[in-house]
Amino acid sequence: MIYIVVPCYNEEAVLEETTRQLAAVIKNLVRPARILYVDDGSRDNTWNLIQRLSEEYGLVRGVRLAHNVGHQQALWAGMEHVAAEAEAIVSIDADLQDDVDVIGRMVMDYTEGADVVYGVRADRSSDSFFKKWTAQAFYGLMKALGSETVYNHADFRLLSQRALAALLAHQERNLYLRGMVPLLGFNVRMEYYNRKERQAGESKYPLSKMLSLAVDGVTSFSVKPLRLIFILGVVFILIALGVIIWALAEHVRGNTIQGWTSLLVSLWFVGGTFLLALGVTGEYIGKIYKEVKHRPHYFVMDEVGK
Repeated sequence: MIYIVVPCYNEEAVLEETTRQLAAVIKNLVRPARILYVDDGSRDNTWNLIQRLSEEYGLVRGVRLAHNVGHQQALWAGMEHVAAEAEAIVSIDADLQDDVDVIGRMVMDYTEGADVVYGVRADRSSDSFFKKWTAQAFYGLMKALGSETVYNHADFRLLSQRALAALLAHQERNLYLRGMVPLLGFNVRMEYYNRKERQAGESKYPLSKMLSLAVDGVTSFSVKPLRLIFILGVVFILIALGVIIWALAEHVRGNTIQGWTSLLVSLWFVGGTFLLALGVTGEYIGKIYKEVKHRPHYFVMDEVGK
C-alpha cells in the first residue's frame, strides 16, 4: 500500500477538488494507494469535510491533531501514522500547486528501485521577482553553509519504506525535512514539473513563516554561522582599531568634544560585535532548549477511516 500524506490547515475551499484529483491518480497507479489527510488544528470546516470524504471515498483516511503544530510537524505526524503499513509514502500539499500527475511517475521510479524521488520545479517563471530572488538567495545561502538542499524542491516527494524508517529514526524536534531527507542517501531520482497557481484558499506560508523556515533550515544543518561570529568579530575589531586611531588623532588635534572619543569607540566595538554574536548564538541556544525538553511532536485528537 502506498500512502499519499497531505497536511491540511484551513483547506476546506480546496479539499474536495484535491480528493477528486488524487483519487483519479490512484486509479492509474501500478500499486494500490490511499490518501491520509492530517488536519493540523484547522479552524474552519476542514475536519468535518475529511470525515465526509472518508465516507464518500473508501480510500481516504484522516488524522486530526489536537493543536496547530505547523506544516513540518503535521507532515511528520502523517508519516509516523502510516509507517508501519506503507511500502512507500508520497507527501504533497493540499493546495494542488504541485502536479498530482507526477505521482504516477514517482511510483514507477519506486518500482524501478528508487528510494527517494524528489518533485522538483522545472522553473520559477510563475513567481514574482521578489519570491524568485529570495528563493535563489536562500538556496545559495544553504549551499554556502554546507547544507544538502535540493534546489527548487519543497515537500513533494516519495519515500520508500526503508527511506521513511531512516528519516523517522531522527530524534530532533526542530524539523526541516527539506534538509533532512538529502542526508539519508539511498537511491535518488528527480521528477520535474511546472508548479500551478493555488486553486482556492489562501497561502499558508506568508513571508513571516518563510523566514522562520529559512532560519530553521540554516540553524538546523550548519554551525558555520557560529564560526562566522569569530570572523566578523575580527573584522569589527580591525574597524574599531582604525576608528580608535582616527579618534585619538582628532582628540590630539582638539577637534573633539569631551567624551566623544570614548562614546564612538564603544558604539563601534561593543555594540556591533556583541549584539551580532548574541543574536546568532541565541538562535542555537534556542534550538538546544527545544531539543533537550523532548516534548512530543504532536497529539492526535481524532481519526477517521481506519
